[in-house]
Amino acid sequence: MTVGHYEANLDGAGVRVGIVQARFNDNIGKGLLDACLAELSLLGVLNEDILHVTVPGALEVPLALQKLAETNQFDALIALGAVIRGETYHFELVSNESGAGITRVGLDVGIPIANAILTTENDEQAEVRMQEKGRDAARVAVEMANLTLALEELAEATEDVHYDA
Repeated sequence: MTVGHYEANLDGAGVRVGIVQARFNDNIGKGLLDACLAELSLLGVLNEDILHVTVPGALEVPLALQKLAETNQFDALIALGAVIRGETYHFELVSNESGAGITRVGLDVGIPIANAILTTENDEQAEVRMQEKGRDAARVAVEMANLTLALEELAEATEDVHYDA
């Protein structure tokens, strides 16, 4: 028996990406965005295939992602932002709820979402991670967009097979 295998595909040509960036902790968000856009460009995603929107904070990101997904104009979405621990429980609330919301949107709408909302103990940790996390988000978005499209094509090909009884 031969096992089928799908190779990861990081070719961004023709991939349409929507980016939602939280403005809270804006300097970190901008660092994430710059790294993400640079990597998307290296992967072959054209500027005209990218839409970038901003929202006040991490809790608003899932709704904006959902609205972008509902347009059916994107192959993948990216969430950018930073939640940095403070002295209250609010950090856990924002981190947990934004993460759960992002996951729920992706599953409900059936679109890959790269979650690059950093959750760190302090500003220094966020600054250290923002470049790599921004690049990672771009790679995840392109790879998962290509995988999703390939699996949709597989499903369509399977639907076209008709069996005589």
